[in-house]
Amino acid sequence: MTFADHLPILPVAIPALAAPAILLLIRRKPRLGVGIAFASCLALLGCALALLGQVRSGEIFAYALGEWSAPFGIVVVADRLAAMMLVLTASLALIVLLHAVITGSDRRGWHFHTLFQFQLMGLNGAFLTGDLFNLFVFFEVLLIASYGLMLHGQGPARLKAGVQYVVVNLVGSSLFLIALGMLYALTGTLNMADMGLRVTEIAPADQGLLRIAGLLLVSVFALKAAVAPLHLWLVRTYAVATPAVAALFAIMTKVGVYSLIRVVPQIFGDGAGAAAWVPAPYLLPAAMISAVLGFAGVFVARNMAEQAAYAVIGSTGTLLIAVAGWSADSLGAGLYYLAHSTLAAAALFFVADVTARRRGTYGDNAVAGPAFAGRGGVALLFMAAAIAATGLPPLSGFIGKLLILNSVAELQNWGWAWGVILGTTFIGVVGFARVGSAVFWNSADCDLPAVPATRADFAAPIIALTLLALLSIGAGWVSAYTNAAALQVLNPAQSARAVLMKGAR
Repeated sequence: MTFADHLPILPVAIPALAAPAILLLIRRKPRLGVGIAFASCLALLGCALALLGQVRSGEIFAYALGEWSAPFGIVVVADRLAAMMLVLTASLALIVLLHAVITGSDRRGWHFHTLFQFQLMGLNGAFLTGDLFNLFVFFEVLLIASYGLMLHGQGPARLKAGVQYVVVNLVGSSLFLIALGMLYALTGTLNMADMGLRVTEIAPADQGLLRIAGLLLVSVFALKAAVAPLHLWLVRTYAVATPAVAALFAIMTKVGVYSLIRVVPQIFGDGAGAAAWVPAPYLLPAAMISAVLGFAGVFVARNMAEQAAYAVIGSTGTLLIAVAGWSADSLGAGLYYLAHSTLAAAALFFVADVTARRRGTYGDNAVAGPAFAGRGGVALLFMAAAIAATGLPPLSGFIGKLLILNSVAELQNWGWAWGVILGTTFIGVVGFARVGSAVFWNSADCDLPAVPATRADFAAPIIALTLLALLSIGAGWVSAYTNAAALQVLNPAQSARAVLMKGAR
């Protein structure tokens, strides 16, 4: 085996090794611990880009741990979609880590960097695994790390939101296990490629159980993605978390969306009988309701962090409108918008933190406050992030929404989808304008806050917005890649051949 053959496992192994090393060093040699954290994120980005280069041709790489071939062993699968998600995760992680170190938020607790690495391990593992049980395992890894990150910095508001977050996810994990037990009883396997072949052989008498298991699984993914009506936990959790943590959590809901895109065509495709395309009747209505509720929350939000959290829900709803088409065009458009919406949400959380650090006790609340130094620069950042979140030109959100509008025109209820996307865009624009005018335009007659803030904390939002600009400039190449990734996802036979016939690499 060459080094390139081991690339698929490195995005899991690197943070798994970095986390305990940081834990041992961070108290006595904090700079070395932080250096290891940055080195890990840079290595992850390098591995993700290398994998992206390998899978561009369309080849699927299956890596069998311990040389135990599927479906009996643990298999890591790298294809176009997985590589794209790895690059997005590593890029976001680097920006978040930079912001946390610059603002000093990583020093509010000793275990931030260790938990951060375990979070990346769980995210990367979820994107790479070819096994449903290991998807559950990596879900738990990233969730346990997120529990600690959620409470980072302490405070009663975070504790209260953290308890609710834990309870909600424990319910989701329990339902996940029940669904896995039912699917294993019906098919005798938990390997996704193998299960996709075996569901075609399930007896008619068991088709009802298969549909129930599929609906349970889809419900768990919808809970993770914060799809209405399972979205109520998100705003309270994200709005009170440390801004750097909330920015990292911007990709957490995308894990649920990714799981839907990965599992439904592979297992519940045309050959699944009564469970074929099991979320189809419910996904589009739920997506449209999520988009409406999310951007309505943007309109009425009381502060910028809360507004960013609602924008996550709204953008996820818009993304799932595209996914609900289950066609190559709609999935490709959705994947382009997925990358955009993740970075746009992170930029909103960064700008909220930059604003709050300069306004003292006024924080990021949508009320008139002091005319703080550098207000013009922060206002420009907020305007750019709002443009990105609402999908206005010239940033990539505009292109993403155009692609979605074009792709969903083939849906039976395309008029409703168009109305929701265009209507929520207008609502979002008004909502961001309301908060922006209150924070940056109106000034109260009060003393300037004595807040230690430098222009260095502009780095993270500027980098995030620059990536969005590059996503817009390279829209042709990126959309071609996402369309190819969508075609590959909708061809489960190719994945089955790669996983079940290649054996260990």
